[in-house]
Amino acid sequence: MKPKKKTILLCAVCTLGLVLSACGNKSPLDPKNPTKITVWTYYNGDQLSAFDSLVEEFNESVGAQKGIIVKSVSQGSVNDLETNVLAAVQGEVGADEVPNIFMAYADTAYAVDQMGQVMDLKDYLSEEEKDAYIDSYLKEGDFAGTGEIKIFPTAKSLEMLVINKTDWDAFAAATGASYADMADMEGLTATAEKYFEWTDSLTPDVQDDGKALFGRDAMANYMLIGSMQLGQEIFQVSDGKVTINFDKSVARKLWDNYYIPFIKGHFAATGRFRSDDIKTGNIIAYVGSSSGVSFFPEAVNISDSESYPIEMDVLPCPKFAGGDYAVQQGAGMVVTKGEEAEIYASVEFLKWFTADERNIKFSVDSGYLPVTKTANNMDAIAGSGAEIKDGMKKVLTVGVDTVNGNELYTTKAFENGGKARNILEYAMSDKAAADREIVVQKMAQGLRLEESVAEFELDDNFDAWYEETLQRLQEYAQ
Repeated sequence: MKPKKKTILLCAVCTLGLVLSACGNKSPLDPKNPTKITVWTYYNGDQLSAFDSLVEEFNESVGAQKGIIVKSVSQGSVNDLETNVLAAVQGEVGADEVPNIFMAYADTAYAVDQMGQVMDLKDYLSEEEKDAYIDSYLKEGDFAGTGEIKIFPTAKSLEMLVINKTDWDAFAAATGASYADMADMEGLTATAEKYFEWTDSLTPDVQDDGKALFGRDAMANYMLIGSMQLGQEIFQVSDGKVTINFDKSVARKLWDNYYIPFIKGHFAATGRFRSDDIKTGNIIAYVGSSSGVSFFPEAVNISDSESYPIEMDVLPCPKFAGGDYAVQQGAGMVVTKGEEAEIYASVEFLKWFTADERNIKFSVDSGYLPVTKTANNMDAIAGSGAEIKDGMKKVLTVGVDTVNGNELYTTKAFENGGKARNILEYAMSDKAAADREIVVQKMAQGLRLEESVAEFELDDNFDAWYEETLQRLQEYAQ
């Protein structure tokens, strides 16, 4: 079915009109007859409040002056947003109209682009305007490799190591452990073993009851970025076609630094997110998105009636030794094809939103990172006049240093890229969780930890998992 909102002929006419407008012709906007545009996001909580506040500011200032009214609509979650966008574009019964702007990761944007409904914005930004944005952010929406801009960068995030400093300090004081020990993945794995042994020693009358130090959100990031740090790119994409390069020696390195410590109880994942595991005391450190640090708990709940306060600290995400890649994540904004005034108004709003002053304000309030080169600077952030809480200052300091000191990486879009990524998200973590349950059951029957994990440490176990995962990934390269 055709989209409910637009026709192909109208899109072609509008595209021509907008190219002329972008080159300096008269604006299609009329302050006496404002153009209304709708923006769909997946923001919630503080992030939604921060975004809606800026939308309101725009409507009352530049929007009123130029004749633009922006309506913000949260679709709930990332998955809900993706489902609703695709339903609208495909014209499904009961679906809403296609929004003028929607948030999207590259895979969703690519899918909608394949349906002919994404606007290329390269002609609506001057060369000077393009140069203001961090290069890799603009390249994310260049599906054809021709300089097109089909994802407008508005706010980005990356991963960092978030720590319950209160409990870490007790461990460090007793063992001499330091943050420097966790500067790379190998060091983090070794430190997690040390923490397990120390906590086990606190109850000498109970065997093998040590605690996990670490957990991880977004396993696909670990697999993809870890592989890049180790010299291999799993999804090699050219002209929308993917080649799978799941190197076995690299996969083994990933396995040894997640699966093995997980089945031994050095790593853990119990709650929906690792910040939940911090709250329950199951772990004291995790790798998660900078935009999710606002959910870090203020206390550890020992029981329904007992808790104690904790302090948060933030460190760079550990990398494999020698690796210089960091994940680039966070959805951008996609402008859909439509009437000339609608697209023009959409671009005007996005430019306004990503001007340094507003983008810094949104970053400080939400935990996302600015998208321009000049705003991605702590001096600029500190000098913006925005009120920055201590925790957010830690997040932004680590985030800015990470962006400026690493090569940012995100996979290129390809057909069924989201499904292929999901294999990496769950293949290792699901197996680790299932096998850990068996280990726990064996220990409950009286076996020691070393005996309980023995069968899972065998090469045959890794080999079988690797072959199965490789086969599943290769199905998406056909």
